[in-house]
Amino acid sequence: MNVDALTGGFDRRDWQEQTATDNPVRFAMIGVGWWTTEQAMPAVDAGDLCETTVLVSSDREKAADVAADSETVEHAITYEEFHDGAASDAYDAVYIVTPNALHLPYVETAAELDKAILCEKPMEATIERAERMVEVCDEHDATLMIAYRMHTEPAVRRAKDLIDEGYIGEPLFVHGNMTEPILELVPDPDQWRLDGELSGGCAVMDIGIYPLNTSRFLLDADPVAVRGTVASVQEEFADVPDEHGAFQLDFPGHVYAVCTASQNAHLDSHISVLGTEGKVRVEPAFYPWDDRALQLSHEGTTVEIDFEQIDQMEEEFEYFAHCLLTDTEPYADGEHGLVDINTIKSVYEASETESTVRLD
Repeated sequence: MNVDALTGGFDRRDWQEQTATDNPVRFAMIGVGWWTTEQAMPAVDAGDLCETTVLVSSDREKAADVAADSETVEHAITYEEFHDGAASDAYDAVYIVTPNALHLPYVETAAELDKAILCEKPMEATIERAERMVEVCDEHDATLMIAYRMHTEPAVRRAKDLIDEGYIGEPLFVHGNMTEPILELVPDPDQWRLDGELSGGCAVMDIGIYPLNTSRFLLDADPVAVRGTVASVQEEFADVPDEHGAFQLDFPGHVYAVCTASQNAHLDSHISVLGTEGKVRVEPAFYPWDDRALQLSHEGTTVEIDFEQIDQMEEEFEYFAHCLLTDTEPYADGEHGLVDINTIKSVYEASETESTVRLD
């Protein structure tokens, strides 16, 4: 295996044509929790193509306090004011990071206000509400992108290149895992992830979506059937079906993915694709605070593949802003997100019925 050939020629931003602008995409952040203040806003600040100008929260004082520490935020408004169109001239796009079951109303308002939409995954708590998101964006010709960080993560993009270039032969199996002790990371037993109405599910819905969607991205295919098992054991998870979950995805051509997820386990993330001639593995993979690592096994040799460590959120925001500035449709549009929602709900159905569920 020619190691030198593996380390050169990779462009992590092969999607990029524009690197600077005098008119950055202005974001309204909808939801001002820790993810917005510690991950999203710093990522936007570090980028070249966008900026944060509006904060939207249930707590005006909280939003104003955060705005006071920002050089670019011009307005701090309430959710009600957002729906009334307040400060709508001050932003071009919204980033929605509310609980899952609350995404739809903000998508509807943003689309009606002719704004582009970057919405956190999963799209919504139910298939019907996710489908409505797509419908309303189509009705208003609004750009909708679902926020999958792995699509712009260099380790995952390089792994896909290696698969596409034939280094592992024909893909056969994907193994993916994402697990975490959620009540240690967010020590609140009343948090929305443990509320089935707000979340739509727990382990599979919140973090099982990472190995699911990344499998789709790496294979460039969608699953055709799913089987799985979910369980909630501890009292804190009584309102959700899946403290833990494991599921198998059947892809066309007799390719299979086995995915595991837990909200009450050791912090861990990885994904690997095994083929007829080799294997690629990304570990750690999914958590933005971990330095990712990529390994290729081929022809009896295993090598570490070099790539640039980046801020996953910065890459995601820059990609979305670039799509808007260049009038390009984002890869992960609403239809793409719907595949995941349908698949996740089918995991729950498969577990309940102890059967294989075919996917349309």
